[in-house]
Amino acid sequence: MTLEGFDRLTAELKHLKTVARPDVISAIAEARAHGDLSENAEYHAARDRQSFIEGRIGELEDKLSRSEVIDPTKLSGDRVKFGATVKVVDEETDEETSYQIVGVDEADLKIGRISVTSPMARALINKAAGETVEVATPKGRRSYEILAVRF
Repeated sequence: MTLEGFDRLTAELKHLKTVARPDVISAIAEARAHGDLSENAEYHAARDRQSFIEGRIGELEDKLSRSEVIDPTKLSGDRVKFGATVKVVDEETDEETSYQIVGVDEADLKIGRISVTSPMARALINKAAGETVEVATPKGRRSYEILAVRF
């Protein structure tokens, strides 16, 4: 993952541990004080929330411990690889688009970030400016020409 993605997941983990976890523990204690737990909706909701938070904490700790952080600003070359920003043109519509190839947890198409495992990224990897790639999209097979590769 990129350094930005690593920092974002680290911040989420810190928030869950320092804010969300203590809040849900307080909510459970307050709900217990209301009496009969078998019919206490607040208690059950708080326990469900606690279960979600603990699961997410475990998931984030695992991802962060296994992650390899790559800083795209320290990369160079003329071939597409993880972290590269690639400018492509759809050969059918002449529509130009730029994508940055990032980790699965960082992908957000609205801001031009695509997962390294996406069909588009897989087609672009190891290609250079001037080459054409074919990608299977929901609208059928599309051809794209790579206009530029930058890091």
